Amino acid sequence: MNKDYKDLLLSLDMSRLPRHVGIIMDGNGRWAKKRKRPRLYGHREGAKSIRQVVELGVELGLQYLTFYTFSTENWNRPEDEVQGLLKLLKERLKKEIPELNKQNIYVQFIGSEINLNPEYLAEIRSVAAKTQNNTGLKINIAFNYGGRLEIIEAIKKLKPEDVNTLTTQDFGRYLWTKEQPDPDLIIRSSGEMRLSNFLLWQSAYSEIYVTDVLWPDFGKVEMIKALLEYQKRSRRYGGLSG
Repeated sequence: MNKDYKDLLLSLDMSRLPRHVGIIMDGNGRWAKKRKRPRLYGHREGAKSIRQVVELGVELGLQYLTFYTFSTENWNRPEDEVQGLLKLLKERLKKEIPELNKQNIYVQFIGSEINLNPEYLAEIRSVAAKTQNNTGLKINIAFNYGGRLEIIEAIKKLKPEDVNTLTTQDFGRYLWTKEQPDPDLIIRSSGEMRLSNFLLWQSAYSEIYVTDVLWPDFGKVEMIKALLEYQKRSRRYGGLSG
Protein backbone atom coordinates (compact mmCIF):
# COMPACT_ATOMS: atom_id res chain seq x y z
CA MET A 1 0.00 0.00 0.00
CA ASN A 2 1.64 3.24 -1.12
CA LYS A 3 1.79 6.49 0.83
CA ASP A 4 -0.57 8.37 -1.52
CA TYR A 5 -3.24 5.72 -1.03
CA LYS A 6 -2.87 5.79 2.76
CA ASP A 7 -2.99 9.59 2.88
CA LEU A 8 -6.07 9.76 0.67
CA LEU A 9 -7.80 7.06 2.68
CA LEU A 10 -7.19 8.96 5.91
CA SER A 11 -8.69 12.07 4.30
CA LEU A 12 -12.07 10.40 3.82
CA ASP A 13 -14.89 11.25 6.20
CA MET A 14 -16.23 7.78 6.89
CA SER A 15 -19.51 9.24 8.15
CA ARG A 16 -20.26 10.90 4.78
CA LEU A 17 -19.74 8.10 2.30
CA PRO A 18 -22.35 7.58 -0.44
CA ARG A 19 -24.67 4.65 0.02
CA HIS A 20 -24.86 3.89 -3.69
CA VAL A 21 -22.27 4.62 -6.40
CA GLY A 22 -22.95 4.09 -10.10
CA ILE A 23 -19.98 3.79 -12.45
CA ILE A 24 -19.83 4.33 -16.21
CA MET A 25 -16.69 2.44 -17.15
CA ASP A 26 -15.49 4.21 -20.29
CA GLY A 27 -12.20 4.24 -22.15
CA ASN A 28 -11.24 0.57 -22.48
CA GLY A 29 -11.03 0.78 -26.26
CA ARG A 30 -8.99 3.98 -26.29
CA TRP A 31 -6.66 2.57 -23.65
CA ALA A 32 -6.01 -0.48 -25.85
CA LYS A 33 -5.62 1.61 -29.01
CA LYS A 34 -2.89 3.70 -27.36
CA ARG A 35 -1.00 0.47 -26.79
CA LYS A 36 -1.73 -0.84 -30.31
CA ARG A 37 -3.70 -3.73 -28.88
CA PRO A 38 -7.21 -4.99 -29.77
CA ARG A 39 -10.17 -3.43 -27.99
CA LEU A 40 -10.94 -6.65 -26.13
CA TYR A 41 -7.53 -6.41 -24.47
CA GLY A 42 -8.67 -3.10 -22.99
CA HIS A 43 -11.88 -4.69 -21.73
CA ARG A 44 -9.88 -7.45 -20.02
CA GLU A 45 -7.66 -4.92 -18.32
CA GLY A 46 -10.74 -2.92 -17.34
CA ALA A 47 -12.07 -5.96 -15.49
CA LYS A 48 -9.10 -5.64 -13.13
CA SER A 49 -10.22 -2.10 -12.28
CA ILE A 50 -13.65 -3.43 -11.32
CA ARG A 51 -12.00 -5.75 -8.83
CA GLN A 52 -10.02 -2.88 -7.28
CA VAL A 53 -13.12 -0.75 -6.87
CA VAL A 54 -15.03 -3.66 -5.34
CA GLU A 55 -12.18 -4.35 -2.90
CA LEU A 56 -12.23 -0.73 -1.81
CA GLY A 57 -16.03 -0.82 -1.54
CA VAL A 58 -15.76 -3.71 0.91
CA GLU A 59 -12.98 -1.98 2.84
CA LEU A 60 -15.05 1.20 3.21
CA GLY A 61 -18.33 -0.56 3.87
CA LEU A 62 -20.17 0.84 0.84
CA GLN A 63 -23.67 -0.52 0.43
CA TYR A 64 -24.27 -0.53 -3.34
CA LEU A 65 -22.14 -0.38 -6.49
CA THR A 66 -23.66 -0.40 -9.97
CA PHE A 67 -21.32 -1.09 -12.89
CA TYR A 68 -22.45 -0.20 -16.42
CA THR A 69 -21.02 -3.23 -18.21
CA PHE A 70 -23.04 -3.52 -21.43
CA SER A 71 -25.67 -1.13 -22.75
CA THR A 72 -28.63 -1.82 -25.04
CA GLU A 73 -26.75 0.25 -27.63
CA ASN A 74 -23.59 -1.87 -27.40
CA TRP A 75 -25.16 -4.43 -29.74
CA ASN A 76 -24.24 -1.98 -32.53
CA ARG A 77 -20.53 -2.69 -32.00
CA PRO A 78 -18.63 -5.15 -34.23
CA GLU A 79 -19.81 -8.72 -33.74
CA ASP A 80 -16.43 -10.02 -32.60
CA GLU A 81 -16.24 -7.36 -29.89
CA VAL A 82 -19.79 -8.07 -28.71
CA GLN A 83 -19.16 -11.80 -28.48
CA GLY A 84 -15.84 -11.18 -26.76
CA LEU A 85 -17.54 -8.98 -24.16
CA LEU A 86 -20.23 -11.58 -23.47
CA LYS A 87 -17.60 -14.30 -23.06
CA LEU A 88 -15.44 -12.09 -20.84
CA LEU A 89 -18.35 -11.24 -18.55
CA LYS A 90 -19.24 -14.89 -18.00
CA GLU A 91 -15.62 -15.95 -17.49
CA ARG A 92 -14.85 -13.20 -14.98
CA LEU A 93 -18.01 -13.76 -13.00
CA LYS A 94 -17.36 -17.49 -12.68
CA LYS A 95 -13.77 -16.85 -11.64
CA GLU A 96 -14.74 -14.29 -8.98
CA ILE A 97 -17.53 -16.25 -7.27
CA PRO A 98 -15.31 -17.81 -4.54
CA GLU A 99 -13.88 -14.40 -3.61
CA LEU A 100 -17.28 -12.72 -3.78
CA ASN A 101 -18.68 -15.26 -1.35
CA LYS A 102 -15.65 -14.95 0.90
CA GLN A 103 -16.21 -11.18 1.06
CA ASN A 104 -20.00 -11.59 1.60
CA ILE A 105 -20.79 -9.70 -1.64
CA TYR A 106 -24.20 -10.04 -3.31
CA VAL A 107 -24.33 -9.79 -7.11
CA GLN A 108 -27.33 -9.36 -9.37
CA PHE A 109 -27.93 -8.46 -13.01
CA ILE A 110 -30.17 -5.55 -13.93
CA GLY A 111 -31.26 -4.96 -17.50
CA SER A 112 -33.37 -6.25 -20.35
CA GLU A 113 -33.73 -9.76 -21.74
CA ILE A 114 -34.15 -8.39 -25.29
CA ASN A 115 -31.58 -9.73 -27.82
CA LEU A 116 -30.04 -12.08 -25.24
CA ASN A 117 -29.67 -15.79 -25.85
CA PRO A 118 -31.95 -17.38 -23.20
CA GLU A 119 -29.38 -20.08 -22.39
CA TYR A 120 -26.64 -17.51 -21.88
CA LEU A 121 -28.91 -15.37 -19.69
CA ALA A 122 -29.92 -18.36 -17.59
CA GLU A 123 -26.28 -19.35 -17.15
CA ILE A 124 -25.01 -15.98 -15.93
CA ARG A 125 -28.02 -15.55 -13.64
CA SER A 126 -27.35 -19.00 -12.22
CA VAL A 127 -23.74 -18.06 -11.51
CA ALA A 128 -24.74 -14.77 -9.86
CA ALA A 129 -27.32 -16.64 -7.75
CA LYS A 130 -24.46 -18.36 -5.93
CA THR A 131 -24.10 -15.07 -4.01
CA GLN A 132 -27.79 -14.75 -3.12
CA ASN A 133 -27.31 -15.44 0.58
CA ASN A 134 -24.62 -12.80 1.03
CA THR A 135 -25.54 -9.74 3.08
CA GLY A 136 -22.65 -7.32 2.51
CA LEU A 137 -21.88 -5.03 -0.43
CA LYS A 138 -24.51 -5.32 -3.16
CA ILE A 139 -23.29 -5.14 -6.74
CA ASN A 140 -25.57 -4.45 -9.69
CA ILE A 141 -24.20 -5.54 -13.04
CA ALA A 142 -26.04 -3.29 -15.48
CA PHE A 143 -26.00 -5.66 -18.43
CA ASN A 144 -28.01 -5.14 -21.62
CA TYR A 145 -29.13 -2.08 -19.73
CA GLY A 146 -30.71 1.13 -21.01
CA GLY A 147 -32.28 3.81 -18.84
CA ARG A 148 -35.00 4.73 -21.33
CA LEU A 149 -35.96 1.08 -21.85
CA GLU A 150 -36.06 0.59 -18.08
CA ILE A 151 -38.62 3.39 -17.76
CA ILE A 152 -40.73 1.98 -20.61
CA GLU A 153 -40.64 -1.50 -19.07
CA ALA A 154 -41.70 0.00 -15.74
CA ILE A 155 -44.66 1.75 -17.34
CA LYS A 156 -45.81 -1.52 -18.89
CA LYS A 157 -46.03 -3.04 -15.40
CA LEU A 158 -48.44 -0.36 -14.16
CA LYS A 159 -52.10 -1.13 -13.67
CA PRO A 160 -54.50 1.39 -15.27
CA GLU A 161 -56.25 2.00 -11.94
CA ASP A 162 -52.96 2.97 -10.29
CA VAL A 163 -51.94 5.68 -12.75
CA ASN A 164 -53.91 8.60 -11.25
CA THR A 165 -52.46 8.09 -7.78
CA LEU A 166 -48.94 7.19 -8.89
CA THR A 167 -46.07 8.87 -7.01
CA THR A 168 -42.36 8.96 -7.83
CA GLN A 169 -41.76 6.62 -4.90
CA ASP A 170 -44.36 4.19 -6.28
CA PHE A 171 -42.80 4.28 -9.74
CA GLY A 172 -39.37 3.45 -8.37
CA ARG A 173 -40.70 0.08 -7.26
CA TYR A 174 -41.21 -0.92 -10.89
CA LEU A 175 -37.61 -0.21 -11.91
CA TRP A 176 -34.82 -2.78 -12.13
CA THR A 177 -33.23 -1.14 -9.06
CA LYS A 178 -36.37 -1.53 -6.94
CA GLU A 179 -35.86 -1.50 -3.17
CA GLN A 180 -32.46 0.16 -3.57
CA PRO A 181 -31.53 3.77 -2.81
CA ASP A 182 -30.89 6.01 -5.79
CA PRO A 183 -27.20 6.53 -6.53
CA ASP A 184 -25.67 9.36 -4.52
CA LEU A 185 -22.73 9.50 -6.90
CA ILE A 186 -22.24 8.71 -10.59
CA ILE A 187 -18.64 8.30 -11.73
CA ARG A 188 -17.62 8.39 -15.37
CA SER A 189 -14.12 7.66 -16.58
CA SER A 190 -12.43 8.86 -19.81
CA GLY A 191 -13.65 12.46 -19.69
CA GLU A 192 -16.92 12.14 -21.61
CA MET A 193 -19.56 14.49 -20.18
CA ARG A 194 -22.74 12.46 -20.57
CA LEU A 195 -24.81 9.80 -18.83
CA SER A 196 -25.13 7.57 -21.91
CA ASN A 197 -28.57 6.23 -20.94
CA PHE A 198 -27.40 5.09 -17.49
CA LEU A 199 -29.77 5.17 -14.50
CA LEU A 200 -31.71 8.08 -15.99
CA TRP A 201 -34.58 8.02 -13.49
CA GLN A 202 -32.45 7.16 -10.49
CA SER A 203 -29.76 9.80 -11.11
CA ALA A 204 -32.12 12.81 -10.91
CA TYR A 205 -30.18 14.21 -7.94
CA SER A 206 -26.97 12.21 -8.11
CA GLU A 207 -23.67 14.02 -7.86
CA ILE A 208 -21.68 13.46 -11.05
CA TYR A 209 -17.92 13.06 -11.11
CA VAL A 210 -16.02 12.86 -14.41
CA THR A 211 -12.35 12.00 -14.67
CA ASP A 212 -10.09 11.95 -17.74
CA VAL A 213 -8.55 8.70 -16.49
CA LEU A 214 -9.35 5.80 -18.82
CA TRP A 215 -11.08 2.92 -17.08
CA PRO A 216 -8.19 0.39 -17.10
CA ASP A 217 -6.13 2.99 -15.18
CA PHE A 218 -8.91 3.61 -12.65
CA GLY A 219 -8.05 1.94 -9.36
CA LYS A 220 -8.43 2.49 -5.64
CA VAL A 221 -6.64 5.87 -5.64
CA GLU A 222 -8.91 7.25 -8.37
CA MET A 223 -11.97 5.91 -6.58
CA ILE A 224 -10.98 7.66 -3.36
CA LYS A 225 -10.44 10.90 -5.30
CA ALA A 226 -14.01 10.62 -6.57
CA LEU A 227 -15.31 10.03 -3.05
CA LEU A 228 -13.35 13.00 -1.70
CA GLU A 229 -14.84 15.23 -4.41
CA TYR A 230 -18.29 13.92 -3.52
CA GLN A 231 -17.73 14.92 0.10
CA LYS A 232 -17.06 18.51 -0.99
CA ARG A 233 -20.48 18.80 -2.62
CA SER A 234 -23.50 20.40 -0.99
CA ARG A 235 -26.50 18.23 -1.77
CA ARG A 236 -29.63 20.40 -1.82
CA TYR A 237 -32.09 18.26 -3.83
CA GLY A 238 -33.57 21.37 -5.42
CA GLY A 239 -33.74 23.35 -2.17
CA LEU A 240 -31.46 25.95 -0.64
CA SER A 241 -28.39 25.28 1.42
CA GLY A 242 -28.61 26.04 5.11
